[in-house]
Order: sequence, then structure tokens, then C-alpha cells
Amino acid sequence: MKKFDTVIIGGGIGGLMAAYRLHKNSPDMTIAITERGNELEKRNCPASKNNGCIHCKICSITSGYAGAGAFSDGKFNLGTAYGGTLGEELGDDVANLYIDEVDKILNEYCTSGVPKVFKSNDELRLKCIQNNLRLLDMNVKHLGTDNNYLTMQNLINVIRATGTELYSFYDCVDIEKQDGGYALNYANGETFEAKNIIIATGRSGANFVSEFCKSNGVKMRSNHIDIGVRVEMKDIIWREFSSKIYEPKILYKTKTFEDRCRMFCFNQGGLVSAENNHGIITANGHSYAQAEKKTDNCNFAILSSIRFTEPFNQPTEYAENISRLANMIGNGNVLVQRFGDLIRGRRTNEHRLSQNTVTPTLKATAGDISLVLPHRILTNIIETIYALDKVAPGTANDDTLLYGCESKYYSIRPEFMNKKFELIDGVYIIGDGSGICRGLSQSGAMGIYVADCITGADNHTCQI
Repeated sequence: MKKFDTVIIGGGIGGLMAAYRLHKNSPDMTIAITERGNELEKRNCPASKNNGCIHCKICSITSGYAGAGAFSDGKFNLGTAYGGTLGEELGDDVANLYIDEVDKILNEYCTSGVPKVFKSNDELRLKCIQNNLRLLDMNVKHLGTDNNYLTMQNLINVIRATGTELYSFYDCVDIEKQDGGYALNYANGETFEAKNIIIATGRSGANFVSEFCKSNGVKMRSNHIDIGVRVEMKDIIWREFSSKIYEPKILYKTKTFEDRCRMFCFNQGGLVSAENNHGIITANGHSYAQAEKKTDNCNFAILSSIRFTEPFNQPTEYAENISRLANMIGNGNVLVQRFGDLIRGRRTNEHRLSQNTVTPTLKATAGDISLVLPHRILTNIIETIYALDKVAPGTANDDTLLYGCESKYYSIRPEFMNKKFELIDGVYIIGDGSGICRGLSQSGAMGIYVADCITGADNHTCQI
């Protein structure tokens, strides 16, 4: 049985940043990272060859070192305006200091030089206001899928060189309290011992976190869920926005139901991708920094936010079942439909798709999304597309493609013991799995912050 001072469960950006900072603060500390997925350089998705998702037991897109963000387009939001609620938990000043720390580390290990930072634009913000839209205002650093991958690999190499032990295909199934610390039991039959544990399992570890909290009497509260579609169209339609701010994050309050919809995860010259979340295939997107890997298309998500009230307390299961229904109709795959077909109440077939002026970048099943999405959510999405068309004419073209579903079901929000994000003595939680973060910057910042708390560092005041 191997013994460590600290074991980090999950090798995403939160876990990596935590390991990096732990060693920086305490070079003699023994540290291990255990990850249910593969090493970064060995993560390969068969669907990338456009053969469609083959339902791998462990999805290489969502699991493995560098986490679900490994194949994202590497957007880092340099602030607390969106990407999670870390600012609410620690105060904006402290949270931003730690986000700055993440930014410094990225700059150090990015081999392509310091990535470009896109800043806010008053002209575009005014244009949105005039059309009942809200353009979220924050500086964004874009690495690109390729540069993000290399940066994460460099960081992993540095962490491994410090003596931190990295384990792949180690799926933690439970944590047991024992004298002087904890025993971590893995699906492969091995057990590790640790004084401190950092849970950094991301969204895919929601069930693990939930079971741990139930077993240890940690109270939980449900988070909201986002359900919608991935939208794909010609890149030129949104070039006015993407050339100036790179990623337009736009909010819209629908007139029919007064619900909040958001435009999320914009990918300039990007690709639509499929990801396997515990056997459920959903849509996502990414883009490369290299010009030769760009496409003629752009893509983004339109998500309708839902927060359930009592007595219903299973929002994740609700979103999963909608996505399962899409997979059922799509014969185990993501659905794709032309916007014009949706409006006319007809399914998209292969013939109509072959005649479309927007060529799909993901091999998806032509079908009818209206058979999947609830009326309220579908109405919200259609209304949002027409609203966005006012600031980017062409968004509501017949040939615009909608992929379904895209769902963001966030982890339950545990009740922390203190401002160190401890669940119980010596067990900490960070990143998207904590219910706090929604993106790379805040997840990384949370990892550094908790590392400071564990080591007693006073870099920026660990608030207890």
C-alpha cells in the first residue's frame, strides 16, 4: 500500500495546478495524482476520424490528464464575471489574484509565446443592448486547442519531474477514514493512504462526489442545469464579434417565458465534437489556433437555464434523460437538424443535409430535435436564435445547423466546512466537481488556493 501526504483525485487543470503549487510551497511533500482516464499524449477519440462515437468505456474527450478541457479551444476567462462563483466565495479581489496566478503559469509553459488577450468592446456591447441582449464583459485569453494541449503537456511534464507520482486508469470508488488520514480504494483493487485528499473529479465525477457527501453527512444543494443545442454556421456571420473579442458570451431573457438563455463556448473556425458522458453522447465544440486547421464554420452553444424547486431534486437525471432520448432517436448518436426544417416542422434527412450550404463538421444523425427537447426549452432556443440574428444577420438562416443535445449539468453544491473548501477534515474539493466553477481559469485558481490552504502558505491570504 502506497502512502502519500496528499492524493489528488483527478488530473484536470484544477488537480494539476494544485499539485504544481503544493510542490512549490512544500518541496518535501509526497504527492500523487490519480486519474480515471489515460495520459494526455495517449488520449485519442475514434470519432475524430469522423467515424462517429463508438461509446468507449472511458471517454478520451472528457476523461484523462488535462481533464475535459484538454481538447477545448483553450479559452481562459481572466476575471470572475462568468465561469463560476469563486468570486462570491472568496471575494473578487482574492479570486482574481488566484486567476492571475493561473495566467502566469500558463504564460510560463505556453511554447507558442504569450497568447493574445481579447478585451471588451463598447461598440459591440451597445449593439447588443439596443437589441435586448447582454454581452458579458471580460478579458479572454485564447490558446487554441493545439496550443492548450501543448501547454498542459508541458505542465504535466514539469509536475512529473518534481517527483509527484501520476497514475492513469485509477478510478477511485470510495474513501475510508482511518487513523491519521484516509484510505482511497480504486476499481483496480489497489488502495492508497493519504493525510490529505483533494477531490478534483470535474463534472464527470458528480456521482462520486454525491455518494461521498451522503456517506459522510455533508449536506448538498442542487445546482441549475443548462439544456440546449450546439449551433453551426458560416464563420463570416459572427466575424465582427470574433475578430474583436474572440468569444461573444451573450445573455437573452426570452419574451415567451422570461427564461434566461445564453450563448456559450464560441469557436471561431471551429469543429463540432461529440463527447461521451457515462454512455450519453452529447455535442460540444472546439477550435484550433493554427490557421491550417481552421474551418469555414463557427459554432457555439445556446443553452436554456433551468433551476428546479421543491419537491423535485434530480436536475442532473432530468438533463441526462433528455440527452438519452436524443441518442435513442439518433441511433446512438448526436442529432443534427437544419434551422429551416425545424421552423417548418419537418425533420432533416440526408438529402436536405447534403444540399445544405453549411457543411457539418461532425458526423451526426439527421433528424428532428423537436421530438427531443421540451416545448419550453425549444421555444427559448428558437427565440434566442432570432434575437441573435439582429446583431449577427444570418444566424437565423435556413441552413444554420442545430446539434442536439448539448447539456451542462453541474455538480451538486456541497456545504463546505470552511473557506478552505473542506468537506470533512483533510478532504478538500475543487473545480467543476465542487459546484463552484464553470471553466478553466476558476478551476485552476481553486486548485492553487486549496494548495495554499493545505500548506499554510500566505501568498494571498487563505480565508479560513
